[in-house]
Amino acid sequence: MPRGRPPAYTREQVLAAAITVADTEGLEAVTMRRIATEIGAGAMSLYTYVPDREHLIDLMVDRVAGEPVPPAVTGDWRADSLALVAMQRDLMLAHPWLPRVLAGRRITGRNLLGFLEHGLRALEPAGLPGITKMTLLGLFTGFVASYVTGELAGASSSVEEIGAAVASGDFPQLARVLSEGGGAPPDFPLIADWMIAGLVEQARGR
Repeated sequence: MPRGRPPAYTREQVLAAAITVADTEGLEAVTMRRIATEIGAGAMSLYTYVPDREHLIDLMVDRVAGEPVPPAVTGDWRADSLALVAMQRDLMLAHPWLPRVLAGRRITGRNLLGFLEHGLRALEPAGLPGITKMTLLGLFTGFVASYVTGELAGASSSVEEIGAAVASGDFPQLARVLSEGGGAPPDFPLIADWMIAGLVEQARGR
């Protein structure tokens, strides 16, 4: 950009447009040309605000990470961690593209660093080393991303296909489980609590 010429748009406008497109049409629709069109700019001018698409996605992730207000830390590591993953789930459901881009994503933005700081505070009473807490937070996030991905995808196998496979007799354990019934499967809070408690207790050597 020539010196002294004010930018025609703000980075916030660019990010808001990119997030809206991702939310409504999927991450594949987020291209530099498409976002430039959304804000009424030339395709090449968008590079004034972000150097490339991957950097744009980094900024989008950090931007949405700042949307929710983190739950208060009470000093109960189990309850506080459960509240944190519940917040993550809500955020990922609100932005369905988010789970798939988290793996390997750089944590450099202030909102993501703030989330990490909050998670470390939530786990502080567990009495674990810092690197262990960092590892656990990554595992918590991976669990939520996987769970939400399944929620968004819905059932991928038909009842008929599973029934035919079980009837073959090749899957006796599965047949036994299905014959037991038992009602609805455990919900997210219960599964998340199992995951959190199990990982933390294992990390504590119990």
